[in-house]
Amino acid sequence: MTIFTSNDESLKVTLLLIPESSMMSLASALDTMRAANRIASRDLFHWKIVTLDGEPANLTCGIPIAAQGKLDDRDSGDALFVIAGFNQKKHVGKPELKLIKQVSRRFDTVGGIEAGSWLLARCGLLDQKQATTHWEDMEEFSTQFPRVQLKADRFVIDGSVFTTGGASPTFDLMLHLIRTRYGYPLALEVSSAFIYDSSHRATDTQPLVSLGSLENREPRVAAAIHLMEQHIDETISIAEIAERLKLSVRMLEYLFAQTLGASPGAYYRRLRLQTARRLVVDTRLRMQEIAIRTGFNSLPSFSRMFKSYYQQSPVACRRMLMDNIK
Repeated sequence: MTIFTSNDESLKVTLLLIPESSMMSLASALDTMRAANRIASRDLFHWKIVTLDGEPANLTCGIPIAAQGKLDDRDSGDALFVIAGFNQKKHVGKPELKLIKQVSRRFDTVGGIEAGSWLLARCGLLDQKQATTHWEDMEEFSTQFPRVQLKADRFVIDGSVFTTGGASPTFDLMLHLIRTRYGYPLALEVSSAFIYDSSHRATDTQPLVSLGSLENREPRVAAAIHLMEQHIDETISIAEIAERLKLSVRMLEYLFAQTLGASPGAYYRRLRLQTARRLVVDTRLRMQEIAIRTGFNSLPSFSRMFKSYYQQSPVACRRMLMDNIK
């Protein structure tokens, strides 16, 4: 029996909030429970927010969130949500990991929200399990935790453990929880309360670019961007993209100019450079490896184009980040 099984009983949820988490990830977990309680006119969810030291957690937006206590090895309940974001290694050391692992045994279900999946993996709680994390961190995560069966899904539930890829997937996960536990009508009402009309499934792949209304406004451009996303490391020509979409190159260029104000080639290059910057900032990969992973045929070419776009070299970009952390 997991929390994702039909049951009319209330759930007792503890949210472990790590500093530099996203406000949206916290709200996606917390406000869906609040709305479910209000709409159902009874407390389907009981929750409390804790931190590792009992002090407020400063989120990425700079707002401190007060804790109702600190994580205690006597804590127990139905579900433990571990919410994390940037710099989780800085905020959570070996003693804290040991505590999280110890406490997790006292909960029926444990979840990692956004970078919370990293903490669960560091605790060994995801070994031999399917899991997900934010798409920006997929490659580094799979390298560090080869025993985890990483998937690019929005959220993954494997037995008594779940993981989500970010704020919006957490909202989807919570709607799934409400739907499977308390029924479809309540989930629809909660979704409607937030004017959230997305129909994402757990297995929907996390996109590099959230296309939103573009898929309805100009599906051919959206389809071209999907192809670009799938070929970041091994690039394909604009002519091949046009051929796959049964368009002429001229028509594809016209659609991009009308929709995005850029040529397909310029947009593709921008997408690869944005991916490269995330690897520069969020990983310790060598620059040569980053150049290869983002489809540049040489390190000098990559460095030149990166500097032209970001006004600094990739080495300088990483150095500035390290200086800021210090």
